[in-house]
Amino acid sequence: MKPSLKAEKPKPPAPRSVRADAQRNLDALLEAAKAVFGASGVDAPVREIAARAGVGIATVYRHFPQRSDLIAAVFRREVDACAAAASSLSREHEPDEALARWLRRYTSFIATKRGLAAALHSGDPAFDALPAYFRQHLEPALQSLLDAAVNAGQIRDDVEPHELLRAVGNLSIASGEDEAPQKRRMVDLLIDGLRYGAPGARPPLATRRRIR
Repeated sequence: MKPSLKAEKPKPPAPRSVRADAQRNLDALLEAAKAVFGASGVDAPVREIAARAGVGIATVYRHFPQRSDLIAAVFRREVDACAAAASSLSREHEPDEALARWLRRYTSFIATKRGLAAALHSGDPAFDALPAYFRQHLEPALQSLLDAAVNAGQIRDDVEPHELLRAVGNLSIASGEDEAPQKRRMVDLLIDGLRYGAPGARPPLATRRRIR
């Protein structure tokens, strides 16, 4: 009697990070959307975003069936990145310098937000949750930096995160869209004001070498 031949089970495909590939596509798509929205506005053609990301239009619509979904995702991604920068900067720099660098990083976020402003203020219900998302992520991130600098005696202790976010936002808007050096200068002056009266404050930024 011949031994029965058992059908071999098909071998699983070689390990391939499908999820990683999908995440890379998504990251490229959001980065492309941010750039296109900043250059051409939020009504830019979807095909322009897809081409810049190196993906098909179907991929865009698979992830974001509505344009508002894409705009909101770009906003949340930028908030997340800005919030995450607080912890990395605090590990790498003195508290007051980490705060200064983060506030400069925040001006870059404001530039992205300005590119999305027309949509974000359109009254579309798809964007209703974004202001709370902004506050819930950026205010705690900034609070951690403020607390560290206060505890080190490097800044005054009577500043709230929402006050500082608004102040930097107003300075950035007043400086204009293409005035990066001026924005940096205004933020440096604001940080010098935070140092005023602090027991362990360092010399004003205007008298020190600028951080690149």
